[in-house]
Amino acid sequence: MNLAQAIEHANALAFPGFLVDDQSLTDERRKNEEAIGLLLDAWKGAPAGQEPFSFALIQSLADQNRVICDKYGAARLRNDSNDFSLARKLSDEDLVRSVATMQHRPEADVAASAGPLLQDLGVAYTEAPVSGTVMGIDLETTDRYPDRGYIINLGMEFMDLAPKAKPHDGHTAYFGIPSLYQQAGVPLSDIHHITWDDLAGKPAFRDARREQEALLTAFKAFPIMAHNAAFEDSWLTLHLDGYAEARKAGQIVVIDSRDICRRVDPDYKTLPHDSRPAALESWAKRRGVLSGDEAEVHLGLDDVDLMFKTVQAEFAERNMFK
Repeated sequence: MNLAQAIEHANALAFPGFLVDDQSLTDERRKNEEAIGLLLDAWKGAPAGQEPFSFALIQSLADQNRVICDKYGAARLRNDSNDFSLARKLSDEDLVRSVATMQHRPEADVAASAGPLLQDLGVAYTEAPVSGTVMGIDLETTDRYPDRGYIINLGMEFMDLAPKAKPHDGHTAYFGIPSLYQQAGVPLSDIHHITWDDLAGKPAFRDARREQEALLTAFKAFPIMAHNAAFEDSWLTLHLDGYAEARKAGQIVVIDSRDICRRVDPDYKTLPHDSRPAALESWAKRRGVLSGDEAEVHLGLDDVDLMFKTVQAEFAERNMFK
């Protein structure tokens, strides 16, 4: 499939409800997801204001694809990879900008310290003190990939980057999913422990207009921090109206606390890879935020709170505050 074919596919009238057999559902899903990948690359790569189509075209195709995935069966898709809609990491430009934002210094200075491949970004992290207010966010979803599943829980709160600051103004919200999951069960509930009772009667995130508007306003006002932020960024790109456009315009800054761990915590490089040293739970235990027998909750607001306290402990240990 080329870009012209992807645009044609996205613009075609689709009737997902008419597809019933496995092969038809699989073929349509694969075409959808390939088209979404091509469209995302083309839209992000085009100069601002010169995109060949609106971002709403991509979101509409992703919305259609979720209907296909619901019919195919969420459980059957768990081991089926999708390399199109979920970014593996933030871009180098995002990582440089996040450091510059926390340190209130020019991005060019951070980039110069970090080097062309960001091999010395860890040095840049500790060259100047951090300060300011950040907004933490964590999403719980029904799938790994944002063009297949739904956002069902969002946790958020704020914290000043200071050694004795405490997270404040925390908020959590649940969002609904199609009624078929009342009987089938909420996907990934073995991880986040969210049940149908938590979601019953709630609007879907894509339909929650007031919440979407409030989130977008907050994201433009404060830098966003998340652990493995590429996940939240990918989901918000396809699910939150206006987010992709604001990101491209430079109005939203995303900070990855997992990158902070990998660059700043000296223990990370000495631990075996299979111990998942950059995982939030592992990092929190090394910094004394969790005891040895405690575990990460894997629920929005709880995980944001844990992330903030762990980042604060790391910054304090490295003398990174003013």
